[in-house]
Amino acid sequence: MTRKTLKVALLQETDRGSRDANLDAIEAGLRKAAAAGAELVLLQELHNGPYFCQHESVEIFDQAESIPGPGTARIGKLAEELKLVVVASLFERRAAGLYHNTAVVFDRSAAIAGTYRKMHIPDDPAFYEKFYFTPGDLGFEPIDTSVGRLGVLVCWDQWYPEAARLMALAGAELLLYPTAIGWDPNDEQAEKDRQRDAWITVQRGHAVANGLPLLSCNRTGFEADPSSVGAGIQFWGSSFVAGPQGEFLAQAGTDARELLVAEVDLARSEHVRRIWPFLRDRRIDAYADLLKRFRD
Repeated sequence: MTRKTLKVALLQETDRGSRDANLDAIEAGLRKAAAAGAELVLLQELHNGPYFCQHESVEIFDQAESIPGPGTARIGKLAEELKLVVVASLFERRAAGLYHNTAVVFDRSAAIAGTYRKMHIPDDPAFYEKFYFTPGDLGFEPIDTSVGRLGVLVCWDQWYPEAARLMALAGAELLLYPTAIGWDPNDEQAEKDRQRDAWITVQRGHAVANGLPLLSCNRTGFEADPSSVGAGIQFWGSSFVAGPQGEFLAQAGTDARELLVAEVDLARSEHVRRIWPFLRDRRIDAYADLLKRFRD
């Protein structure tokens, strides 16, 4: 890593009601980010539409798109025009009956620099992702860009320290998480607070354990369950940028669209890893049981 600092931006958005409206909002956000001097922009998970996994419907598969395709073409064109590194998040149609939740990286070019397919797929009330997404098969491989090696992961991946660690071991210089997570409106406030705090804490822990800056971009706003079975999801926003000791560099609010901009000191990772040499002290000779589902 030769550069010292990097200005980053996170575009925390609501669903605008249509694919074109969402892409229009993304274009406006990317232009604002570029005007603010950002070089790297992270978008939220599945940003082209609503979070459709609240219910199971075969018609939803019609919304998936090929990669490359029309969605990547528009964002790639903007990345090239604005000279931005952009991390996007799409519902990928790989083949009939084979779909992924896929992050796509553009490096100041309309060409795709790399992709990551979400590895951990949840199946919980209001988050029925296993119906839609095949688990990723590209592994935990960082994507090389002009601003550094990006360890791109997606939403549910953020609860797994193994994912962040494997990205770090492969040379990632930043960890990035496009995300869609929120509250069940029926939960008590204390439970809502615990869930949001846990989400923030576990990701800050990944930054600390690996000595890396971390960017997490979540959506915001209420989205109803189209089936009317569930209570909908109130996405809690709270997008943030953390440094390699888990320190907040910037944090968005819970309930508003926001372009979050932060300056990341990339040189600090080297310093932090020298005073906290977690990679040095790993007992790789004693971790074989991590490959087991459970120790009976």
